[in-house]
Amino acid sequence: MKQNLVHQHYSPEQWAQVDTAIDALAAALEPFLVGMSASQRRLLVKMGDGSEAFVRGAADVISDNLALLPRGFDVEEMKRDIASHDALQVRLTRLTTLVDKSRHTQMALGSDAMVAALDGYSILKRYAESEGFDTLRRVLGKRFSGQGVRAEEEVPPQM
Repeated sequence: MKQNLVHQHYSPEQWAQVDTAIDALAAALEPFLVGMSASQRRLLVKMGDGSEAFVRGAADVISDNLALLPRGFDVEEMKRDIASHDALQVRLTRLTTLVDKSRHTQMALGSDAMVAALDGYSILKRYAESEGFDTLRRVLGKRFSGQGVRAEEEVPPQM
């Protein structure tokens, strides 16, 4: 084969271990995670990179001036939100890297399979008529139907 980007392949038992780990992660995070609709997410006031310093500074100023705030203002909840936000960010970074590498691996596996299929098809196409593979060649050739100039298409005369 011309290409083999992914050399490691998992057994069904190894995939079962991966599934078990994903199930454990989902179970561990489920009590903490919230789901929101697109409209709910759109309406949220969001803390982006530019406003993160404001939030942290506000938490410090608020903590230093509790006497000026109403009794119902829960600064400790605000601090827990910030701490949980930070802790989740660390995990999201790790998960994002893992998901990105998984997507890259899936793309590489698909590419390996496609290159192998194209190589095999090319070989079969050369030998199909002499080896009795004409029907198989037509079936595989459907992948490429509609590509290129067709024999029945007329080429305009050159002047």
